[in-house]
Amino acid sequence: MKTFYRGMKILLTGAAGTIGKELVRQMVSFKPAELRLMDNNESEMFFLMEEYRNKNVFCFLGDVRDRDKLEMLSKDIDIIIHSAAFKHVYITEYNPFDVVQTNIIGVENIIRAATARNVKQVLFTSSDKAVNPTNVMGTSKLMGEKLITAANAVKKDSQTIFSSTRFGNVLGSRGSVVPLFMKQIKNGGPVTITDKRMSRFVMTIEEAARLVLKSVLISKGGEVFVTKMPVVRIPDLAEVMIKVLAPKYGCARSDIKTVEIGAKAGEKLYEELMSDEEVHRSLELKDMFVVTPALKSIYQSIKYEYPDIVSSRIKNSYVSENEKAMDKDKLEEYLLKNRVLEKMEESHV
Repeated sequence: MKTFYRGMKILLTGAAGTIGKELVRQMVSFKPAELRLMDNNESEMFFLMEEYRNKNVFCFLGDVRDRDKLEMLSKDIDIIIHSAAFKHVYITEYNPFDVVQTNIIGVENIIRAATARNVKQVLFTSSDKAVNPTNVMGTSKLMGEKLITAANAVKKDSQTIFSSTRFGNVLGSRGSVVPLFMKQIKNGGPVTITDKRMSRFVMTIEEAARLVLKSVLISKGGEVFVTKMPVVRIPDLAEVMIKVLAPKYGCARSDIKTVEIGAKAGEKLYEELMSDEEVHRSLELKDMFVVTPALKSIYQSIKYEYPDIVSSRIKNSYVSENEKAMDKDKLEEYLLKNRVLEKMEESHV
């Protein structure tokens, strides 16, 4: 992977986000020729600029709604990684017009800029919420995936490769439940669980960034990459976090209660990363699944061949309620081994 990225010129949108920052950290170690970072968060971009001064990292203020800015920043770029988006399910439910502008029109602007500048590859970061969507955010991410896949068929003379990758729940990100539980435990409780039946696929911030970077490496055009992930039950996550953190905050475990408050609008009880419809056109690799385009006749020139193919036939969809969840001991080990809670405390989230 280091060899692939060395000497590349890369544009990253959403660079000030949790995943964006980790992508920058990992990519800098690969010694790219240039990293152009774009985000509309002025303060965080200033801090990124200070952190990576003199490392061929250049920070730009901008918004994916601005097609002209995207096209300007895409000049001479080899790879665009598009991670800018509105991602919080609840708030996007009553701000759908803004979500369309950023999560759908923004993707179209990326495609047009990449095509105009003949960028080699574009990787779109999607979400589990895009599978059988029940909310505005998930619907917008599904449309983003569809636009990216279709871009491979309508790119005319451009040789750009467009593909997507789907995340599960990224533990420790600002949109995850971990910082909320941590804050509630620090305040002595209660810890609020929306529904005790909930389960989620989980991955660390570092794993999410590696998935993105590997997806660029092996993409052919039009695919959606889905990494294999462990599953946790949300009540177990709350219980393990109370066990680990309560003593640190001077509380007894028994003093911190959990309260079930009911699912929020658009929230699912389980997480889906591959639908029943996608199973028949998916491949299994060693550490991920590849969902190939539905309309194969349009993409006849693309050969979907990859290293480490485990199976070209998948029997079941990839849904958290159908997968065995980590027990509490393994979950605690996972959190401690990956320093998930420790890193959250260090970031003061």
